[in-house]
Amino acid sequence: MEFPFDRVASFIKGLYPGKEFIPLHAPVFNGNERKYVLDTIESTFVSSVGAYVDKFEEMMCHITGAKYAVAIVNGTNALHLALILAGVNAQDEVLGQSLTFIATYNALSYIGAQPVFIDIDRDTLGLSPEALELFLLKNADQRADKYCYNKVTGRRIAACVPMHTFGLPCRIDEIREICNKWNITLVEDAAESLGSYYKGIHTGLYGEIGTFSFNGNKTITSGGGGAIVTNNEALARRAKYLSTQAKVPHPWAFVHDEVGYNYRMPNLNAALACAQLEQLDGFIENKRELSALYQNEFEKLGIQYCREIDGAKSNYWLNAILLKDRNTREAFLEYMNSHGVMSRPVWELMHKLPMFMHAQRDEQVNAEWIADRLVNIPSSVRK
Repeated sequence: MEFPFDRVASFIKGLYPGKEFIPLHAPVFNGNERKYVLDTIESTFVSSVGAYVDKFEEMMCHITGAKYAVAIVNGTNALHLALILAGVNAQDEVLGQSLTFIATYNALSYIGAQPVFIDIDRDTLGLSPEALELFLLKNADQRADKYCYNKVTGRRIAACVPMHTFGLPCRIDEIREICNKWNITLVEDAAESLGSYYKGIHTGLYGEIGTFSFNGNKTITSGGGGAIVTNNEALARRAKYLSTQAKVPHPWAFVHDEVGYNYRMPNLNAALACAQLEQLDGFIENKRELSALYQNEFEKLGIQYCREIDGAKSNYWLNAILLKDRNTREAFLEYMNSHGVMSRPVWELMHKLPMFMHAQRDEQVNAEWIADRLVNIPSSVRK
């Protein structure tokens, strides 16, 4: 059957009637956003000290089930700080997937750590526990200090950073089990998966530390913003301390006893985030209804739709389909974008970028296969 580009475009336009151009993911402000932002402006507490920052952290704990949440200025900085909290040092290695957004590896590069790329599972689009286990059995050992080391490079393997791609939970329980066995700290990049669960546990809580993003294109946005979640009180306290320039608490004196970061979320952004978080359940219900419509339509057309695996509940942040090959993908992207329906390929694989071409990796069979075929299609909450 010839690929029905026109039918797909017409179907998507029907989901968002009255729009000449349909973006990939646009924010929706239907709640208390204006009220809370104006309240913040009138209070004059628009920077990193204010009531909405505290409220945001409380709401994140309630939503995710985490004991502690720390408001951070964006998701990349949240991940950078999480890796520091995990004890990652310069020249340590961090295991992760090549199919991810650049922020994952920018964050570890700020520390001077080295990436190692492990393949993904085709059904989750996330880090493959089987590939992770195979890589460690072949390339790693544990020394007398109990840490895991790479036999090829001699470097310590300090952390593993799986990412829940497009809000689809990966097999994070299996990954955690492997990391525990090899004494590798698990840091979850849950940037895209607020409201996603795996086996009844919110993403970001399987690891020692989890991070989220609230960029303008996420399910919930604060314009710019991020969060660290953890059940470890000491890590939470240190996250808040480091994110506020490592300032020692004092009524008036400016005392800083180590290098810190200006990573605290401003109250102005937190006000917007709180209003958005109030609507999270409705947003996700709306997005899951959209996903069901897509699944039904693409099944009729014989097109593979990327859906949650058994045991997972996805927020379906970005909907994705898999096409026959790269040529079909390119033709689809050309048609859709020229007909007012924004569509995008998956990110360029990290091991193909000039900064990371040198990095050790496995064969990346699944990542390469997915990169040739995957396309994201409009996924905004429908008003």
